Amino acid sequence: MNAVIVGWGHTPFGKLDALDLEQLIVMASREALAHAGISGADVDAVWLGHFNSGLLRDGFCSSMILAADDGLRFKPATRCENACASGAAAIYAALDAVNSGRCKIALVVGAEKMTALDTPGVTRALGGAAYQREEADLSFPQIFARFATAYRDAYGDPTEAMARIAVKNHANAMRNPLAQLRRTIDLDFCMTVSEKNPLIADPLKLTDCSLISDGAAALVIAHRDLLADFPRAVGFRAAEQVNDLLPLSAKRLERFEGPGRAIRQAYDRAGVTVDDLGLAEVHDCFTIAELLAVEALGLAPPGQGREVVCEGQTQRDGRLPINLSGGLKAKGHPVGATGVSMHVMLARQLLGEAGEMQLERRPELGLCLNMGGGAVASAVSILEPVKG
Repeated sequence: MNAVIVGWGHTPFGKLDALDLEQLIVMASREALAHAGISGADVDAVWLGHFNSGLLRDGFCSSMILAADDGLRFKPATRCENACASGAAAIYAALDAVNSGRCKIALVVGAEKMTALDTPGVTRALGGAAYQREEADLSFPQIFARFATAYRDAYGDPTEAMARIAVKNHANAMRNPLAQLRRTIDLDFCMTVSEKNPLIADPLKLTDCSLISDGAAALVIAHRDLLADFPRAVGFRAAEQVNDLLPLSAKRLERFEGPGRAIRQAYDRAGVTVDDLGLAEVHDCFTIAELLAVEALGLAPPGQGREVVCEGQTQRDGRLPINLSGGLKAKGHPVGATGVSMHVMLARQLLGEAGEMQLERRPELGLCLNMGGGAVASAVSILEPVKG
């Protein structure tokens, strides 16, 4: 693949009352340009991953990126939307442009401003990613509760594994200064319904759910022909997208069929197996999603991922560290930013620039799974260090 990541930017994630969507976009863009050592004049085109779906009145946001640098004015700007996989959609659109030679340098930004609405308003907006003919009355916690229930009915109770995933990701977030929830939680708390950990959608408790977040992340992607112009580069061994059917009723919810297919395609494209990976960032919008991702990655056969999690194989010092950033669960989940953030977090690890999050042994390959809807859109990238 000709395209490589040569710079990145990342705002804090959280309830950022002082920053609107445009300010978030500009912050991440400027940081990415500075990190790559270029100006807006060097960029050929820009892409924005942004879901919105009523979270804001701003329905036409791609040109907000141009405010980051005077040199970006009049550059082509395109918004990409694919539910919670909007960030990866923007990256893949830029990859196509760079790999084809249509542009040499692309700027990709993922961003979302979610906290301007109250929780019911956010719930309604996110519900736009469901199949309206059958699921219009379901919240996303209710949608993923169906996955958890199907898993329980097919294989047994996943409660302990889900709780351990929450504990792990909160612990990981303690090392990430950009994470929204830098606070540890214990297993008993996550296992138990209480006033502070209420049932949101049976069997999912509050500790099983990701966050309502503001934030942005950005990447500069360049053609390999320009590699000498940059001090660092991370390459794509694979970038695969699969879209499954939209209705929940059309799928087997006890397993991640679409994400699993995307992962297998990425392995085939890269010529690797799960055992070649050094880390993974996966779409833990709910803890059941990470459990299903563990099995989709091939760490365990269907129904046996609970043992992998409970044995600590996905911990920081385990067989395959998953969500060292804290994941959506604790890092935060500003919808359009999530896929871009995953790529930033992997790139930092691969080049030894992850600060406190950095693995002691620098990994040689990392995988990210960015997912939209109820396992509908699945984008899987496998990244490797190229320079730096």
